Amino acid sequence: MKKILGMGNALVDVMISLESDNILELLNLPKGSMQLVDKERSNAVLDALKGYQKSLSAGGSAANTIHGLAMLGAKTGYIGVVGEDELGGFFVRDLIQAGVDPHMIHSNQETGRAVALVTPDSERTFATFLGAAIELSADHLDPVNRKSEIPNPKSGIFSGYSYFHIEGYLVQNHELIRRAVELAQEHGLIVSLDMASYNVVEANKDFLLSIITEYVDIIFANEDEARALTGLEPEDAVHELSKLAEIAVVKTGSSGSLIKSGDDQYSIGVIKVTPIDTTGAGDLYASGFLYGLANGMSLPECGELGALLAGNVIEFMGSKMSAERWEKIRGEMVKG
Repeated sequence: MKKILGMGNALVDVMISLESDNILELLNLPKGSMQLVDKERSNAVLDALKGYQKSLSAGGSAANTIHGLAMLGAKTGYIGVVGEDELGGFFVRDLIQAGVDPHMIHSNQETGRAVALVTPDSERTFATFLGAAIELSADHLDPVNRKSEIPNPKSGIFSGYSYFHIEGYLVQNHELIRRAVELAQEHGLIVSLDMASYNVVEANKDFLLSIITEYVDIIFANEDEARALTGLEPEDAVHELSKLAEIAVVKTGSSGSLIKSGDDQYSIGVIKVTPIDTTGAGDLYASGFLYGLANGMSLPECGELGALLAGNVIEFMGSKMSAERWEKIRGEMVKG
């Protein structure tokens, strides 16, 4: 079984359902965006919504994808930084319970949190305080310098893995990203990149294009992210992205997804669901897609598995599904 390693901002999602979009305007948070905020701003957002019901979920884009892969039965690992606090313990326990090998670094800073505001149309807007997650650095990828819960000083973190999945939210740390993909390539791993929020793509466009061209084999983007990088609409964007990476995927929300590799292009639909919250949909799509690739499925089959997971997770608040739902999904995969 091929093993998949992920790296990202280790965050705990604080999920809050809103009654309307008006609150986003009052908080000066552009709908659908991911805004980086400091601790004080994060606390201010939480204070403004103290009357609303909240739920916690271990999150971060790459962590969600790796967690989903593990729940499907894949062998996985994850690199990230958490604080030595209650939220940090919550995050690591969530990985271990799913069967993920946690290559974690611990910090004296607070564990990062993403306040996820969900509007009635199921769209989510993030106010993200990175906290300890921001300390992840290129040095942590060197087995001589890092302290891990599962140290592997002889062969390094990347040894034994076949795929390396990285989230675009990390691209603001250019040194970290470049060193990570260099090491992945040196170890013969297939590199997968899931784009970040469109505003993060806009702010790091040149760097992203450089990294994708040199190192990335699989690229995932939603419509807004693809547009931010290429200036094109989905049909043309997936064509342009396929020139940069071996496999390009553009997720088009309720319309499904577009996949292109070489001269082959596919349009994948969605499953019928009752959406509650779109948090984690793109991340879980990547889980299904990468699981399919790692198990030798065709690209359309990979896309359909991605759609199956994405459709199921949006029926839950947050990026995690119940054990019963995972059991049902695994059963549908066997039948398929």
